[in-house]
Amino acid sequence: MRKPAPRPQYQSASSTALPLTPSEDRRWATLAHFGGILGCIPALVIYLIFKDRGPFTAQESKEALNFTLPLTVVAVILNLLINIPAVNALFAVLAAAIWVFLTVYSVIAGIEVNRGRPYRYPLNLRLID
Repeated sequence: MRKPAPRPQYQSASSTALPLTPSEDRRWATLAHFGGILGCIPALVIYLIFKDRGPFTAQESKEALNFTLPLTVVAVILNLLINIPAVNALFAVLAAAIWVFLTVYSVIAGIEVNRGRPYRYPLNLRLID
C-alpha cells in the first residue's frame, strides 16, 4: 500500500502591514478627500485601514473625515425630512446644496493633496483628533 505524500508546510502572512510608499501615501490621502463626494464613508474606511501605514494618509483622511462627517449627518437628516409634504422642497434644496458644497471642497482638497500639499478645510469641526 502506498503512503500519501506529505503535505507541504505553508507559512502564514505577516499580521503587520507594510508602510505605504510616498506615492501610495499621497494616493490614499487624495482618495480620502475625493471620497467626500460620496459622504463620510470613504474617508472613514481609508482612515481606519491606512492610519498606521502612512502619516500623510492618516493626517489627510482624518481632515477629510472631520469635514464630511457632520455634513453627511445633516444631509441624511434633511433627506429624511423630505418626506414632510409642507416643507419637502426646502429640505431637498438644502440637501442638494450640502452635496454641492461637499463636492466642491472635496475636489479642491483632493487636487491640493495630490500635489503633495496638506489641505485644511476653511470650516472644519475637528471632531476626531
